[in-house]
Amino acid sequence: MITGTLQKLRLRFQNVGPIYVRELRSYFNSAVAYVVIIVFLAFLGWFYAGNIFLINIASMREMFETARWVLLFIIPAITMRLLAEEKKSGTIELLTTKPVHDDEIVIGKFLAAWSLIAFALLPTVVYYATVSSFGDIDNGPVIGGYLGLLLMAGVYVSVGLFASSVTENQIVAFILGIFLIVVFFVLDKILLFVPSSLVSLFEYLGTDYHFLNMARGVIDSRDVVYFLSILGMMLWLTMVALGRRKW
Repeated sequence: MITGTLQKLRLRFQNVGPIYVRELRSYFNSAVAYVVIIVFLAFLGWFYAGNIFLINIASMREMFETARWVLLFIIPAITMRLLAEEKKSGTIELLTTKPVHDDEIVIGKFLAAWSLIAFALLPTVVYYATVSSFGDIDNGPVIGGYLGLLLMAGVYVSVGLFASSVTENQIVAFILGIFLIVVFFVLDKILLFVPSSLVSLFEYLGTDYHFLNMARGVIDSRDVVYFLSILGMMLWLTMVALGRRKW
């Protein structure tokens, strides 16, 4: 029974792989991937790497805290074209004339953009090697920080993809993507202005609240469930928005 279910799922999502490869290849065949990686590392280098030797502490906390700010603006730039450009050029219709489902398109594009962020994070392992030379580094916060960044980036990519699905204009998608991502980011920072009955809700919905928990080395299932739930919800909303053209 399990084998049969897995076979059905494989057939149902068999086009995700080709779409993922196509999108990821398009990033690296153009300047997009290289610009994103260089800009990301340049900001980290400016705000963090220069202070490594001044801090002289075996900790990567400041790197993670800097990276979370950079992702706010990098990710909408990556995702703004994913569906908006396809809709404007009409290639989205060409895709759907083939035996490709909307959810395969959304998942394939999402995974490609998420992978690009992972590639951008990969060179930061150099910082880990450098910081480790100062003394024994606590690997718990390092693992939690990287996992938190990846999960938070996944949420932001899904939000940016949703923004790209509701418009044909890439600039509008970029602005909407930044707006929605910033809303999620600041929810736990405006608690003083929120009715006391809603404080817990706003705090829980804030991405930064869950990320900072993980960056302290506390990998709580509630934080992981939060990120995966928001990610899944935004992908579902993207599929709904993309399917509106058939109505």
